[in-house]
Amino acid sequence: MTNLDLIERDLEVLWHPCTQMKDHEQLPPIPIRSGRGVWLEDFDGKRYLDAISSWWVNLFGHNNPHINAALRDQLERLEHVMLAGFTHEPALQLAERLVQISPAGLTRCFYADNGSSAVEVALKMSYHYWRNVGKPRKTRFIGLENGYHGETLGALAAGSVPLYRQIYAPLLMDVITVPSPDAFNREAGESWADCAHRRFAKMEEALARHGDEVCGVIIEPLVQCAGGMRMYDPVYLNLLRDACERHGVHLIADEIAVGFGRTGTLFACEQAGISPDFLCLAKGLTGGYLPLSAVLTTEAVYAAFYDDYANLNAFLHSHSYTGNPLGCRAALATLDLFERDDVLGRNLRLAEAMRNATAHFAEHSHIAEVRQTGMILAVELVKDKAAREPYPWQERRGLIVYRHALKRGVLLRPLGNVLYFMPPYVITPDEIELLAEVALEGIQLATAE
Repeated sequence: MTNLDLIERDLEVLWHPCTQMKDHEQLPPIPIRSGRGVWLEDFDGKRYLDAISSWWVNLFGHNNPHINAALRDQLERLEHVMLAGFTHEPALQLAERLVQISPAGLTRCFYADNGSSAVEVALKMSYHYWRNVGKPRKTRFIGLENGYHGETLGALAAGSVPLYRQIYAPLLMDVITVPSPDAFNREAGESWADCAHRRFAKMEEALARHGDEVCGVIIEPLVQCAGGMRMYDPVYLNLLRDACERHGVHLIADEIAVGFGRTGTLFACEQAGISPDFLCLAKGLTGGYLPLSAVLTTEAVYAAFYDDYANLNAFLHSHSYTGNPLGCRAALATLDLFERDDVLGRNLRLAEAMRNATAHFAEHSHIAEVRQTGMILAVELVKDKAAREPYPWQERRGLIVYRHALKRGVLLRPLGNVLYFMPPYVITPDEIELLAEVALEGIQLATAE
């Protein structure tokens, strides 16, 4: 079996996600035969360093022995049973552990299949809560500019990245959008915290004006990932938590991409010392092995649905594979690794290695900013550094970096003109140096004309 064999078969039947399939006429998909650690290998024996954790899901490397062993054991016991009217040990154990390690006050765990589904659960649960407690006028949500929460219709409505949202706008609910605290857009001499304070004024204004009709505010804490890895100061979370309480709306924290150590703490909300009303988790939850998501919420929310059946206040949202035992067991094995090893301590050292390896990038005439939050590092390419004028998106400068990196055996998948590192936590300092070297070569090619 060769790469070519699989490419020909693939292009006959598959429709790939987030892809203009016509691009594959010039850049065929790469068939992957195996993976180990941070490396993927194709059918021709070429290896690729997975610098983006396969869309941000893989925390502890491909083919991780501990997670593999846990899944083999679970396969011999139970592959799946519905979670309506039944329960099983992996789902129960995982819920117990998530409640234990999550921010204080989150006592109930509701499972779904993926990140978008988790957001749908949180949005519906928030709306339904207010209906159950006698406030049916609360039907709207507030989100941030440049926010992204997934591709299903509710999640897509809550986000505001035009690339994903614009074409489907007629299908989407009306969400109030306020400016992001994104520190890239800070004024001259303004700190990240100052920018967050200034931008929060618009959120406060929206809550004061619309609080009686708003169910909740949904945000990605600290990093707006799909929106170009834009980052902001934790003080915004403090301000928002206080404002949500004052105006009687829920705070929904979408930690699907930023949870489980990615920002330097186990959960990003910890850096502000806050607890949301809903915490959405997915991606790294299973270490990148299986689709599973969870929404954690409070006892007060749970109590609003706890009623006699005849009153029809139950939350009837469901997925066929809710709480799948294999997914839950993979998640438990992932949490084992956090408990067994000093993952967060090691990540601090790896984050410093990433910072040091790219420090000289800031001198480049077409790099506006190198920014970092924990194990996420982003490099923003621009046409004019002084004016921070972006390259036209039609020029696809990031694609030049992507193609060069593949030739050099590195998987980088820029978001437009934003190049980023988001590697598995098992990467080594030497591999980080390789990433930086290959990335800078790609940047030189992408900005040469």
